[in-house]
Amino acid sequence: MKAGPSQEDIRRHNLGTLLRFVHLRGPASRATLAETLGLNRSTIMALTSDLTAAGLVREELPRKPGRRAGRPSLVVRPESTRVYVLAFDVGVDRLVVARVGLGGVVLDRREASRARDAGPGELLSTLVTGARSLIRKAERDAVCVGAALGFPGTVRRTDHAVMFGPNLDIGETRLGDVLSRRLGLGVPVSVCNDANLGALAEHERGAGVGCDDLIYLHGDVGVGGGIIVGGRLLGGDDGFGGEIGHMVVNPGGLPCACGSRGCLEAEVGERTLLAHAGRAEEPGQTGRDAVRAVVDAADRGDIVAREALHRVGTWLGLGVANLVNIFNPGLIVFGGTLRDIYLGAAAQIRSVLATNALPASRERVRLRTTALADDTTLVGAAEFAFAEVLADPLQVLARLKSPEDSTV
Repeated sequence: MKAGPSQEDIRRHNLGTLLRFVHLRGPASRATLAETLGLNRSTIMALTSDLTAAGLVREELPRKPGRRAGRPSLVVRPESTRVYVLAFDVGVDRLVVARVGLGGVVLDRREASRARDAGPGELLSTLVTGARSLIRKAERDAVCVGAALGFPGTVRRTDHAVMFGPNLDIGETRLGDVLSRRLGLGVPVSVCNDANLGALAEHERGAGVGCDDLIYLHGDVGVGGGIIVGGRLLGGDDGFGGEIGHMVVNPGGLPCACGSRGCLEAEVGERTLLAHAGRAEEPGQTGRDAVRAVVDAADRGDIVAREALHRVGTWLGLGVANLVNIFNPGLIVFGGTLRDIYLGAAAQIRSVLATNALPASRERVRLRTTALADDTTLVGAAEFAFAEVLADPLQVLARLKSPEDSTV
């Protein structure tokens, strides 16, 4: 017979569950934690004492008087300034680095534009400079418990190697390894697909809170997607799952950077929209501002811009219909440039969806734009970086902190 979990296993699980609750849902009283987590008051007190001693949470009197008579229940708050992660968002046109505290608080950030012809050396230099600046501003006793980077490409799960980056070529540079070594973090820098991190962010903190089956569609120059099934990110055998941008929607259609033709990315990406709108050759007309300019022009009655959005919206609607038929999601979230395209072509997308998706599958699906604006990938990177400490708080801190110096 297989032995059940030990008392230590149960304690470790409960510590992680409690810490995860205040990390995602914010400060909570002991009474609320006991009721929500299904644990008795003495167990909650023991768990919060352990987490407080480790410097992960603090307990204090409620800031507002409660309605109940008697001694108020202490409120448990995450130690946001003392426990943090580094989150990196590598886009085709911009680079963002943030120091994010426990509880999801963005403590500080650095953002820089990126020239599309810049090489990996310049990219790394910008990221390292930004991250060092953030680390220097951390409190003396603060500890970095993780780091993660979102990248617009195919990333292998086992070693975080970028296998394919059609719109941002970094060659054989191992971004995570180089960053971790140059920063001396004491923790590895995980590299993940940006759209997968976007799906994680929307599920944990965005439009998809409370929805365990959702799809996040992200547009930069290309198109990516992240899929949450049963509350968990769908990764596939090697972590390559969710490459929605390379789903063929128009066989024999426009050429794609992956070598195929008629991929969703080729039919709805930035370059295609600008070409249809007659703006591909205009100097400086690239990126999110260029996409927004087309949407704005269509709103003002520009016929060419409207037709461009209609054409792109048709193919995007067909892609959405395919996803609805396959995964039966409760929610589809549009982010990046696809947020703007959806806002400009929502009627066409919904019309194509109604025509091509199974009635039973499309009946309850909701289409929404990201609740996290342009920080979706960054928020997802922070949540990914926090995953280990939330799973086993005390063991992670014991490994990171030393008696001589608790800073990282």
